Amino acid sequence: MSRPSSSFSPSSWPDPWLVAAWALAATSRLRVAVAHRAGTTAPTAAARSLATLDRLSGGRAAAHVIVGSSDADVLRDGDPLGKSDRYRRAGEYLEVFRRSLTEQQGFDHEGEFSSIRDALSGLRAQPRGELLSFGGSSPEGLDLAARHAEAYAIAPLPVPATRRRIAEVRSAAAEHGRTLRIWRHITLVLGPSDEEAAARARRITQDALRLTSGPDSARWTEAVQLDRDRERGRSDPARGPEQVVAYIRRSLAAAFVGSPDSVAERIGVLRSAGVDIVQLDMAVETDEDRELRRALVGRLRSPHSAGRRRGW
Repeated sequence: MSRPSSSFSPSSWPDPWLVAAWALAATSRLRVAVAHRAGTTAPTAAARSLATLDRLSGGRAAAHVIVGSSDADVLRDGDPLGKSDRYRRAGEYLEVFRRSLTEQQGFDHEGEFSSIRDALSGLRAQPRGELLSFGGSSPEGLDLAARHAEAYAIAPLPVPATRRRIAEVRSAAAEHGRTLRIWRHITLVLGPSDEEAAARARRITQDALRLTSGPDSARWTEAVQLDRDRERGRSDPARGPEQVVAYIRRSLAAAFVGSPDSVAERIGVLRSAGVDIVQLDMAVETDEDRELRRALVGRLRSPHSAGRRRGW
């Protein structure tokens, strides 16, 4: 029997490898990190995809490995494992994945989740920067990043908590003789002035609430973020519309709102706390937004920018 499925989940999004290839073919300097869910394909095949993309793009490809935060969403792709089992599988997966990227001779692997004989990739990645990144705030996620990743995606936290988390991550990596760079995603709402940016953030919030409360509001309750909240006991299916409102408010409350100068200062504080890579995402994309983002990037790249670091 068929049933409606969420269009707001990774299981229904366009194929990330194909989208990355299209973007890299249309650019010459951009680096792209492909979100790759461990377990959807064999680790040897995924490693060849990354190596191929990296070589064709001149070293501009990377992979951001995820395990899937929602049991319901991964099941849409036929994965019945619970989250703890997915983390255990990811450890084995990443071991084979990395060996496929580096081994010079065929190798065998016999594990809980895969059995491989005489695996050998016909090409090697030659990245210009980090090849693998990982997130996840659980102890399992931290351990996987420390053992396998080159960059760690940290959750949005207050600055003191950010400093503590970065210290934990780097200490865990050091136990394996490794180092990690820290990646932080930032949602932006920019304006010519702080006051205009704040007014814009209020309008965006109001528009989002209006769009998700119309006649077809029920479909928004299918978003994978709410699947995750429901599985963690933080959301009641009977209160779906209220949970959508709460999610919108929570998401925009964490945004960096202000003029390019003000936001650059806030990012400078994150850099001083140990963040190496910032990913700038905008709630909306107008011509004015793009101009303001260019202004922000220009300030961040300025030789006088506080805590300036090499970006990804």
